[in-house]
Amino acid sequence: MDEIPHREQYPDVRAWVRAIPVFATQPPPERPVTPRPQDLFLQWLTDAVDAGISEPHATTLSTVDEDGLPDARILLLKDVTADGWWFSGDDRSPKGRHLRATAAAALTFYWCEHGRQVRVRGSVRSGGSEVCGRDFVERSPLARAVASTGLQSEVLDDPRDYDRVVSERLEALDADPAWVSPHWRAWCLEATTVEFWQADPGRRHRRLRYRRDGATWTYEQLYP
Repeated sequence: MDEIPHREQYPDVRAWVRAIPVFATQPPPERPVTPRPQDLFLQWLTDAVDAGISEPHATTLSTVDEDGLPDARILLLKDVTADGWWFSGDDRSPKGRHLRATAAAALTFYWCEHGRQVRVRGSVRSGGSEVCGRDFVERSPLARAVASTGLQSEVLDDPRDYDRVVSERLEALDADPAWVSPHWRAWCLEATTVEFWQADPGRRHRRLRYRRDGATWTYEQLYP
C-alpha cells in the first residue's frame, strides 16, 4: 500500500486529502451472480472473514429522524435470512425513535482491504418476541446491563452515574438471568434494492444492483 502523506507537506487540507491513496486493494476472485442478493452478500462476507478483515460484520445504519434529517451510526449485523438483514437495539434509542417515525433505512458495508461495498435499502420491521428475546439474551451480561438502562444518547452529567446504573442492572440480571428488556428490538431490513460495488484502480468499478419485484429479484450492471 502506498505511504499515506503527512498533512504538513501540503498547502491546505484539500490538497492533502486528495493525495491520500485510494483503491490500493487486493480483491479476492470474482464471485458469480446469484439469484438472491443475500447469497452473494454472504459470499463476500465470508471472503472478508477468511481474509482476517477486522469486524467485517460492522455496517453503517442510516435512518431519518422525526424532522426528516438523516442520521447514521455504525453497528453490528446480527443475521441474514430470506427476509433480509438483521440488526438490533433499544426502541428508546435515537435509531429506535427514527424507525418508529419512518420505518425505512439503509445499511452500508465497506471492506476497504477488498475494495468492496454493499448498499442495502428498504423497509424495516421488528421481529417477534422470540427473535428479539434471543438477540437480547445472547449478549454478554455487561452488554445486556448497558442496553437495558434506556439511557442511550442521554446527557451524562457525572460518569459515576453510569457506573451506578450499570452496576444496578448487573445485579438485577444476576438475580434473573433470563430477563429480557421489553424495549429490545431485533429489526429486519427487508431490502428493495441491494448494490454490490467492486473497486478498480482504473476507475472501471463494477456495480451490480439487485431489485426486488414481489417475491423475485432482478439484477443489472450499472455504469461506474
